[in-house]
Amino acid sequence: MKITKITAVPISYRLPEGKTVTMGVGSTLKRDAIIVRVETSEGIVGYGESHPGRSPGAIVSLIHNTLSPLLVGMPATDVVGAWQRVHRMQFSSHGLGAGTALALSGIDMALWDIRGKAANMPLYELLGGSRKRLPAYAGGIALGYQAPQALAEEAQSYIEQGYRAVKLRIGDTVKDDIARCLHVRKVLGDDIDILTDANTAYTIAQARRVLPVLADIQAGWLEEPFACNDFASYREAAKITPLVPIAAGENHFMRFEFAQMLEAGAVQVWQPDLSKTGGITEAQRIAAMASAFRIPINAHSSATGLNHAATLHFLAATENAGYFEACVSHFNPFRDMFGPTFKIGADGCVEPPAGPGLGVEVDESIFDKFPAVDGPGYVVKF
Repeated sequence: MKITKITAVPISYRLPEGKTVTMGVGSTLKRDAIIVRVETSEGIVGYGESHPGRSPGAIVSLIHNTLSPLLVGMPATDVVGAWQRVHRMQFSSHGLGAGTALALSGIDMALWDIRGKAANMPLYELLGGSRKRLPAYAGGIALGYQAPQALAEEAQSYIEQGYRAVKLRIGDTVKDDIARCLHVRKVLGDDIDILTDANTAYTIAQARRVLPVLADIQAGWLEEPFACNDFASYREAAKITPLVPIAAGENHFMRFEFAQMLEAGAVQVWQPDLSKTGGITEAQRIAAMASAFRIPINAHSSATGLNHAATLHFLAATENAGYFEACVSHFNPFRDMFGPTFKIGADGCVEPPAGPGLGVEVDESIFDKFPAVDGPGYVVKF
């Protein structure tokens, strides 16, 4: 069974006027995603998702004009061989960079979907896992900057749905971040896990002021306080308190950058995104490396149900798996456009889909409802 065609489909959804969510990377204007379709000589079609990286047109071009010519004609089940070919011709020389990792991620995910469909097995089973319950937190583009009372009300609404953990967006002013976190803890009580995400907006001075408060409220982690390549600040932040783990990884690409994180000794929670870091094949390698050092994998989620399904399968087959990031955004039609891929239970857990491959039935006619929209997805006031 050979790869015969690779197609990337960019889709966009512009948020309703006045319905933006503000966080450390800016205020959302629209959601973008890239659906990758891989066709085979035996008629099996696989689907994956590539993260748009704020430039969906560039990633689509990479898939069509650079990676597709390298991979068409290869065995569709040879995910390792596909990765090695792209590494040889792109990652190891002129094509090194995040863009290629984003592009390959969707292709790799689609190839795993093909493998599962060919074997008539759900992906978690093909990966060596089981359909087990996975703890989930209310995340995605939600719980952004707002008055403490409104934020607590939004958080409480997710607890009422069954979630036992929520992730708050911080990275605003230190004063406002502290006020929000303290109020949400007061409202939710001590039995709910509060996670925090600064979206790379902090300086080390701000982190020094916020981390002791996060320790007081027993926050589960502080995610991405700094830019992904600022290892010096990550090392310093890890010294401030042993009570709040530092988390990162959604903007680290391939196992080589995770190895740098490991060498820095500054990040205690790893968060690879299967639509960013090189796909399922590379995420397995990252998880295996982390397991040797007892580092938990709390995978980051992207926009569509394809990524969510793949992440659930991956976590169900990962020894050191932690939370699944459940998208609870009020304005993300991509999450359920092929039908719901997860359902939160009263125990605060979810399960991977049961069907072959990713277990997602893709209706391509839906793509016409979400034509690609040029321009940035976030705006920032400097």
